[in-house]
Amino acid sequence: MVKLRLSRKGRIRAPFYDIVAIDERARRDGAYIERIGTYDPMTSPSTVNIQHDRAVYWLNVGAQPTDTVRLILSFDGVLLRRNLMKKEKSSEEIEAAVSAHRENALKRHARNKYKRKQRKEKAAEAANAPAEGGENTPAAE
Repeated sequence: MVKLRLSRKGRIRAPFYDIVAIDERARRDGAYIERIGTYDPMTSPSTVNIQHDRAVYWLNVGAQPTDTVRLILSFDGVLLRRNLMKKEKSSEEIEAAVSAHRENALKRHARNKYKRKQRKEKAAEAANAPAEGGENTPAAE
């Protein structure tokens, strides 16, 4: 069976991945059938370059994406493109829907990043604040 999965490249502590179509029995960085894109997790947001037509082709012939690749394909709009192609939408409608999806995904990333930062600051404030009702408070009479 053919799988769409990541093949690691790059230096130590600086990963860079190729998204490849590969036989499921092959090693992680072994010989692949076709390279369909790249993924760089070290940038914010992560940089993804995928050949949409080749990714849709491999999905249509039965290639199974791994969980991580499925998330990447979803984020980049490949799965939406495939779904709209099955529904026989026009190419203009597909491109409009995919570009809107990408914009929403980038906005969601920025919003979640801001929320994580706020939670982290709130937790730091709570850790630094003095405990209320400690042992040094006078007893109520």
